[in-house]
Amino acid sequence: MAKDQIITSDEIIKKTSEYLNGENVAIVRKAYEFAAYAHKDQYRKSGEPYIIHPIQVAGILTDLQMDPSTIAAGFLHDVVEDTPVTLLDISREFGSEVAMLVDGVTKLGKIKYKSHEEQQAENHRKMFVAMAQDIRVILIKLADRLHNMRTLKHLPPEKQRRIANETLEIFAPLAHRLGISKIKWELEDTALRYLNPQQYYRIVNLMNRKRKEREQYLEDVMGDVKDQLNDMEIKSEVYGRPKHIYSIYRKMVLQHKQFNEIYDLLAVRIIVNSIKDCYAVLGIIHTCWKPMPGRFKDYIAMPKPNMYQSLHTTVIGPKGEPLEVQIRTRDMHRISEYGVAAHWAYKEGKVNDLRDSLDKKLSWFREILEFQDESENAEEFMESLKIDLFSDMVFVFTPKGDVIELPAGSVPIDFAYRIHSEIGNKTIGAKINGKIVTLDYKLKTGDIIEILTSKHSYGPSQDWLKLAQTSQAKNKIRQFFKRQRKEENIIKGRELVEKEIKEMEFEVKKVMTSENLKKVSTKFNFSNEDDMFASVGYNGISPLQVANRLTEKLRKQRDEEEKVEEIISETKREQHPKRYEAGVQVKGADNLLVRLSRCCNPVPGDEVIGFITKGRGVSVHRSDCPNIIQEDMQNRLIEVEWESAVNNRKEYNVDIEISGYDRSGLLNEVLQTVSGTKTNITAVTGRADRNKMATIMMSISIQNISHLHKVVDKIKQIPDIYAVRRITN
Repeated sequence: MAKDQIITSDEIIKKTSEYLNGENVAIVRKAYEFAAYAHKDQYRKSGEPYIIHPIQVAGILTDLQMDPSTIAAGFLHDVVEDTPVTLLDISREFGSEVAMLVDGVTKLGKIKYKSHEEQQAENHRKMFVAMAQDIRVILIKLADRLHNMRTLKHLPPEKQRRIANETLEIFAPLAHRLGISKIKWELEDTALRYLNPQQYYRIVNLMNRKRKEREQYLEDVMGDVKDQLNDMEIKSEVYGRPKHIYSIYRKMVLQHKQFNEIYDLLAVRIIVNSIKDCYAVLGIIHTCWKPMPGRFKDYIAMPKPNMYQSLHTTVIGPKGEPLEVQIRTRDMHRISEYGVAAHWAYKEGKVNDLRDSLDKKLSWFREILEFQDESENAEEFMESLKIDLFSDMVFVFTPKGDVIELPAGSVPIDFAYRIHSEIGNKTIGAKINGKIVTLDYKLKTGDIIEILTSKHSYGPSQDWLKLAQTSQAKNKIRQFFKRQRKEENIIKGRELVEKEIKEMEFEVKKVMTSENLKKVSTKFNFSNEDDMFASVGYNGISPLQVANRLTEKLRKQRDEEEKVEEIISETKREQHPKRYEAGVQVKGADNLLVRLSRCCNPVPGDEVIGFITKGRGVSVHRSDCPNIIQEDMQNRLIEVEWESAVNNRKEYNVDIEISGYDRSGLLNEVLQTVSGTKTNITAVTGRADRNKMATIMMSISIQNISHLHKVVDKIKQIPDIYAVRRITN
C-alpha cells in the first residue's frame, strides 16, 4: 500500500478473500463492523473519522497477507484503550487469541507514573513481553506506528519530534531486526523529516538535481545486464534500487562523507530463480565490470540474523562511477521486503507450523524475557533492549566455528558470558585469531575468539561492569556479586533505609513493621525483605525509593493533619497591602509569608494561584502547574496577585529548553543572542544525540513574561533552531 493511498474496508475484505476462506473473511468483516461501531463518534487530530486509522492498520497487515486473527486485531487494536469496550468483550466476540493480540498493543492505563518517559517505558516493556510470546503483536504495532507516522503532520511540533525520535530509537530498529525493510525505510525517512527537516530536504534536493541523469545511466546499465543474462539464458528481473534518504543521512553523519562521496546512490537489483543463478550472475557482473576491493558481501552463505539473504557487490560501472549490484532469488526478495512477516504469510491450516519455524529463526528474541526478569525497572529494561537488540552487530566465531552475534563494541567478556555464565566468571584472558589480547579489545566481524579460563579464578572484578557492553554480561556479573555479598548488602541496605526514614522524621520501629516490609518488597517484585535490602546494598534500588514506599501512608496522614491556621500570622498589617520579596500579594490578607514555587517558576504576567503549605506560608504556582491541580489540594488554594510593575523590579529565574541541529558554533551563538538582550544567564548545559539533534538547557533571569517572550523570539531567529520551550521541574 503506497504511503499516500487510503485503503477502504471493502478493499481489505476483497484482498483477504483472495487468500482466506469464507469463514475467516467473515471474522475480518465482523472485526471491522465492531470497531466502526465502537469508534463511531470519535475523530483524529486531522479531523477525519477515527475508524480510518484502524482501517489503514488492517490494510497494511492485509498487504502482508497476515492471518485473520492478526487483521481482526488490527481493526480492534484501539478499542480497549479509547472506547468503553473491554478485553473481556473482545474475547467473548472474537476469541482469546484476538484478545491476547489486542492486549499486547494496548497501552497501560489507570496507573499514575512519575513521568511520561516512565509510562512509555512501561508500555514498551508490556508490548515486548507480549511480543516474545507472539510475534504478531509487534507486526500490529509496526503497522499502527507506520500509519501514525504518515499522519504526523496533524500533531504539534513538540509531539512530532517526540514520536519521531521514539520511532527511530525503537520501532525502525525493531523492523530492521525482524527484516521488514519495507516498513523500516518508510519509518526512518519519515522520522528524519520531522527530526531534522533541514538535512532531510537538503538530501532530497541533492538527489533531485541529477535524477534524470542517474535514471538514464541506470537504464543503460540495466540494458547491458539484461543482454548479458539473456545470452546466458538466465531468466531474471532487473531494475534500479531506490536509495533511501535516512540511509544517505547516516552515511554522511557517521562516515563524515559529502553527498557526492556516497557510493551506492546508483544501485541495480537482479532477481533470479535459483541460488545457482545468483552466483552465475555474480560471475557475469564481475566479468563485465571491475569489482571494488572489500565491497563484496555474501549474505546467502551467511544470512543476517533477520533472515536477509542476498549477494552484494560494488563495481566500477561504464562511466567509471561506483555501481552497487544486489542479486537474490524471488523468495529472498520477499523476505528482504517483509522479513518475519513473509514467514507469517497465511496458509490455511499451517499457522502452528509457521510459529514453530519462526521460534527457531527468532531465538535471539527469547532473551527479552530474561531482560524482563533481571531489570529493576522499565527504563533499565528499555536501555538493555536498545543496546542488545537494536545496536549494529558483529559476527564472531568460536574455535569450533560456531557463529556468535554480539552488539558492535562488545569485548571478550561479553562473548564469554554469551557462551556460559561459568565461563564468564572464570575468565582470565582471551585470544583473538591466536593472539592474546586485553579484555577491553573491541571485537570485529570475523574474529575467532578463544576464552582463557582458570578454576582458581576469584571471579569477575568490579571493573568488568565498565568493560562489558551487553546487558546480559552486566547482569551475570551483578548476579555474581549479589551471591558473594548478599549478607553484607542486607545489613548495609537496611541501615541506609533506616537513615532515610529518620531524615523524614519518622520512628523506624513504627515504619518498618513486618507487614509493611512484606507489602513494599512485593511492590518492588522481591520475594522477601532480605532481597529488597540486599538490592539497596548493591545499588540496585535506591534507599530513598524504599523509604518513600514504606512511609507513604504515614506521610499522607501527616499531610491531612495540616491545618491552614498554622500559617496565618497572629497579627495583620495596616490597610495598604504589604510588598513582599516574591513580588506577589495575597488577596484579603496581609503579613503572610509568600514565596515562589520552584517547580513551575512563575513570573509576572503568568496567571498564578497560592497554595497554603505547612509552616512555610503561601507557595505561589502557575495556574496550570500539575502539582496543584489535584482534587485533594483544592481546599488549600488561595487567590494571589502580582504587584504592579512600578513596585516590582525583582528578577525571576526561568528554565528554557532549546532544540536544534547540532552544528559548529550553535551554543556560542545562542549564548551571544541571549546576552544581547541584556538577560543574565545563571546556568547552561547542552547535549547532542546520534541524529545530530542538539538540546540546550538554560536558566535565565527575567523581569516579566514580556521579557521572556522577547528572549525566546530572539533565540528562534537563530538558524538551525527548531524549538524553544519553557520547562518546569
